[in-house]
Amino acid sequence: MLLTIDIGNTNTVLGIFDGEEMIDSWRVKTDARDTADELLLQYRSLIAGYTITGLALCSTVPSVLREARTMIGRYFKDIRTTIIEPGVKTGVPLLVDNPKEIGADRIVNTLAAHSLYGEGTCIVVDFGTSTNLDVVSPKGEFLGGALAPGIEISVEALASRAAQLRKVELIKPKSVIGKNTVEALQSGTIYGFAGQVDGLVNRISDELDALYPDNDKISVIATGGLAPLVLGISETIDYHEPDLTLIGLRLVHERNG
Repeated sequence: MLLTIDIGNTNTVLGIFDGEEMIDSWRVKTDARDTADELLLQYRSLIAGYTITGLALCSTVPSVLREARTMIGRYFKDIRTTIIEPGVKTGVPLLVDNPKEIGADRIVNTLAAHSLYGEGTCIVVDFGTSTNLDVVSPKGEFLGGALAPGIEISVEALASRAAQLRKVELIKPKSVIGKNTVEALQSGTIYGFAGQVDGLVNRISDELDALYPDNDKISVIATGGLAPLVLGISETIDYHEPDLTLIGLRLVHERNG
């Protein structure tokens, strides 16, 4: 069985694949101070009962990636491991100014989106610590995208800088016109971010129409831990695939077999 690990700035997501089927998954917080031994204790407690024969990992946190390498070298050295880094075959051409700047999660998301929805162009909207919009060509090339502050850190920043405002539960309010401070903050956050995504998707779509005039399909895929907040509110999201990054890790692992 394949263990896939996506180490993000806020959360780490783990998934177990039996062939192409994901049979279990977990989401835990990412702590940049964790040691290799602490990572092992946490991961082993989750995957107990599964026989791991392969491991695929990507990370946007350098300190955790370093400790994960140590953990793998000590405790998983007998299984085939794929770490998304330069030199690993992903099959994703990076058509950007500096390919080394592109996070590993954005690359595997591109591969997964093209594999699942690649009849035309794709836009992946990843709702995490930042909100990433990644653009995929009909050939599966990574064309670039847009990065914006994430929903949760924006709310935290507002609460820390405005004396009379506070953090609120991120749920859809009863109406867009909030009748109290909590509802007003919820409205501005949920509907505001949905509007931001829709605006960016529409502008990106206009550019894609100019680049690929014969392309009649643009698939917009939402992923990331905060994606459910805007599902049903955003007017441009077509699909929700919460395990997109883990699927991409599986695909890269298969390509490097």
